[in-house]
Amino acid sequence: MKKNIFKIICLLITVGILCINTSLTAYATGTSEFDYTESGTIINPTGTVDSHEELKELNVSNELTITYNNGNGELNGSLRILLTLTLIALAPTLLILLTSYTRILIVLHFTRAALNTQTAPPNQVLIGLALFLTFFVMTPTIERINTEAIQPLDQGIITQEEAFDAAIVPLREFMYEETLVKDVELFMDIAEMEWDGKTLDAIPTSILIPSFIIGELRTAFFLGFVIYIPFIVIDMVVASTLMSMGMMMLPPTTISMPFKILLFVLADGWSLVIENLIRTFY
Repeated sequence: MKKNIFKIICLLITVGILCINTSLTAYATGTSEFDYTESGTIINPTGTVDSHEELKELNVSNELTITYNNGNGELNGSLRILLTLTLIALAPTLLILLTSYTRILIVLHFTRAALNTQTAPPNQVLIGLALFLTFFVMTPTIERINTEAIQPLDQGIITQEEAFDAAIVPLREFMYEETLVKDVELFMDIAEMEWDGKTLDAIPTSILIPSFIIGELRTAFFLGFVIYIPFIVIDMVVASTLMSMGMMMLPPTTISMPFKILLFVLADGWSLVIENLIRTFY
């Protein structure tokens, strides 16, 4: 029993020692350069700095000075990187749906299908060609976005919200020029919204984008049909010739494909297709 009481007393003494708060006071020692005074060891007291060079010098003090610049009072670098990575992830969708890429790629695909060459040119070549043609068509719009939004934002002239509003304007104007009125009215009716049929500002972006996409698909399929016509004629002529010769078991496409390629090469088909395709945007 006495041993237990002794243990309890030792435990209480130990806890009491640990709970004691001791206060320590540190003082600067006197030297030839710094002397402890009532205001502390301060070289340049607060409010006495006249230039940025003096502000950057070492100031031994009891105070803490934080200098924040080149951010325009907005998001820090880490968050800006996060937003940039998010935009990069959304870039393929924006590239495909908000530019001329959709129409160009579909027309190139129809051209290859009309030639019946299966995988020549391969998908990588068609996609690369469509990307460069899209860059060619969208160069004026990209330059406007860079001049009106990206550069002012980088210089701190405008905020990020203002930069976004300025960047979407050239894209909206490009999409509006390639969009039919009936497509806009279709989505306006679905959304139960009013539109005068003339002004772009009255069209929300959420309605302009699907209207533009529908117009691009319509135009691309129409151009693909026009490209198909001469090749269909070749298939019909070859099929009629084979039937008249009694060679009904021979697939007409096997015979017509070399003639299609020959006609396409002699007519400089790629130049004609790409030239007329690009001119649809001007």
